[in-house]
Amino acid sequence: HDDNASRNARYGLWLFAVYLAFYGSFMALNIAAPKLMASPSVGGMNFAIVYGFCLILAAFGLALVYMWLCSKSPEVRR
Repeated sequence: HDDNASRNARYGLWLFAVYLAFYGSFMALNIAAPKLMASPSVGGMNFAIVYGFCLILAAFGLALVYMWLCSKSPEVRR
């Protein structure tokens, strides 16, 4: 079980790094380009709202990817 646990932890850390980069770019845009974030985008919503919804969808999608990766783990051999 230790091999599976360490592999799953690595998957989790890599996916967390992906999400952290996505969230970090959101925060950087809020700081560096607030007018861009306030500009109208899809459906009349501002870009910050659309990006925020994308962050939520990305978290859900990455959770699904994590579940898929962990379910592909090979069985523990005795």
